[in-house]
Amino acid sequence: MSNYAVAKLDDIAEQSDGRCPWRPVRRHFGITSFGANAWTGKNVGDRIINEHDEDEPGGNEELYFVLQGRAVFELDGERVDAPAGTLVVARPTVKRTAFAEEPETTVLALGGTPGEKYEPHGWEFWAPMAHLYESGEFGELADRLGEVVAEHPEYADLFYNLACCESLAGRTDDAIEHLRRSIELSPKRSRALARDDSDFGAIRDEPAFKELIDR
Repeated sequence: MSNYAVAKLDDIAEQSDGRCPWRPVRRHFGITSFGANAWTGKNVGDRIINEHDEDEPGGNEELYFVLQGRAVFELDGERVDAPAGTLVVARPTVKRTAFAEEPETTVLALGGTPGEKYEPHGWEFWAPMAHLYESGEFGELADRLGEVVAEHPEYADLFYNLACCESLAGRTDDAIEHLRRSIELSPKRSRALARDDSDFGAIRDEPAFKELIDR
């Protein structure tokens, strides 16, 4: 197996979570030391980066590089013009989004949690199915996500999201078992997230759940 790989951006298949399409660079290359995705706004005014912050356990510090075109970033409400070649860094607490100012504007995003070893979360596998969560189709999503987890059992967040869906679908035993696996893979992050996650409201009083969270 070669120790290097080369690809053009168009070689990486575009995906979508129903909001902003992106190309999963990290997953394409099998990178395990940092997160990397590329986002393209095809038309002027298209949102390139979904509005979000990373103010949560394991939240990322992110570096954005405008590969082509021109973007405008909104960082905690402040607008920043970003032509091709611009670098933008956003700390975890910063609310950020970006829009295309020119057609085919492309932004490369790199991320990692400050002070911690990088931990791939498997977000690239979850995002295309997230619309099922938003529409409340928790049973169907749990079934589909279970298949993904069977193929990619290395990602704590996939087990975590599966447990959330199973809890919401009334599958108590499965939810607790998959939350347990998520905590085994990522104790600090998964336990901190689960402690106040409303998705676990139906199982919060279960002794097995309390044991997992209170350790």
